[in-house]
Amino acid sequence: MRIIPAIDIIDGKCVRLTKGDYATQKIYSDNPVDVAKSFMDAGLKYLHLVDLDGAKAQTVVNHKVIAAISAATDLQIDFGGGIKSEADIDIAFSSGASQITVGSLAVNNSEKVLEWLQRYGAQKIILGADCRDRKIAAHGWQEQSELDVIEFISRYSSQGIESVICTDIAKDGMLDGPSAELYREIMTAAPVKLIASGGISSLCDLIRLQNIGCEGAIIGKAIYENRITLKQLQELC
Repeated sequence: MRIIPAIDIIDGKCVRLTKGDYATQKIYSDNPVDVAKSFMDAGLKYLHLVDLDGAKAQTVVNHKVIAAISAATDLQIDFGGGIKSEADIDIAFSSGASQITVGSLAVNNSEKVLEWLQRYGAQKIILGADCRDRKIAAHGWQEQSELDVIEFISRYSSQGIESVICTDIAKDGMLDGPSAELYREIMTAAPVKLIASGGISSLCDLIRLQNIGCEGAIIGKAIYENRITLKQLQELC
């Protein structure tokens, strides 16, 4: 299972939110590049980078952070937050992202997302399936839809999506364990490479996710709050 540390960006700073609430913002570093370097130095290979300003603005905002991290590290970056147009995709890829995560647009404009899937390929496009009470949320988790998360993922899987990041918003930043049963249901319903996100607080959580078959696990607050150390993650790599 791939271990994927996360960096969320607001105003160029490395922050974490709780349950996606912007009012709970906590700054962990003024220098995301240094944080990314620490991940690379620990032997980690991947990075989940989220532009929270972009998610609100509905266009990529913090592309300079992508470029700076890409120039300073060899981390493979998947980038999300505000990707709504071809221009946003071009900015993300030209700034150094290896993959992009599309969430809100997948809720509101499936034709566009499927067009991108054909153009860029399934290796470049990740479906972002962020849910609250099993219903898909969009636009920085500020809007709630009536789309069932498993139906949403299954529909895109049948049309070529291979990789999915699923965040249970109720778990995000809570450090009380991931939604393992939901992930098990998703993988039973759809043959996707599922990346778990939200609630991971210990190595036991990572082992549990690995055992149920998750392809990757995104770890954020647990690293910043020293629940899981980079040394421990280095030993898993």
